[in-house]
Amino acid sequence: MRIEALTAGEPVQYTGQLLIMRDAAQKRLIQETHISGNPPIELEGRIIFYAGPAKAPEGYPFGAVGPTTSSRMDKMLEYLFQHGVIATIGKGKRTPLAVELCRRYHRVYFVTPSGAAAALMAKIVKASCLAYPELGTEAVYSVEAVDFPLITAIDVNGVDIFSRS
Repeated sequence: MRIEALTAGEPVQYTGQLLIMRDAAQKRLIQETHISGNPPIELEGRIIFYAGPAKAPEGYPFGAVGPTTSSRMDKMLEYLFQHGVIATIGKGKRTPLAVELCRRYHRVYFVTPSGAAAALMAKIVKASCLAYPELGTEAVYSVEAVDFPLITAIDVNGVDIFSRS
């Protein structure tokens, strides 16, 4: 997927790796980076899905997983982009800061269906806890997704589907 070619409003069926994390894990990453000088996990080229999974049911690698409200993460977004994250996934409108950061760093923001956590679970074929297992659903998970449904909500030019008239 070439994110530079995506335009706001464009649907995407993504197959590949995602990192799943929310507030607590991002705060921990930032703290550890300040101490050591480097992120404790590789962020270069990654796509972050803001979500918290439920426990995996029998026969599934991962539990139901729905998007988290993304604007809560905006104060930590520049850290992710500075360390190579190419896109974020969540739900809802982002702040003007996030729109500007997408434009400045040539990154994108995707939304995925809210209220479809069980359906999204079926799109995850492999999962493992990458960091902070003590945080439970707030841990960092690495997952392999197949045909994961996304809509480009903010493109690399800062065009935002939530601000269109």
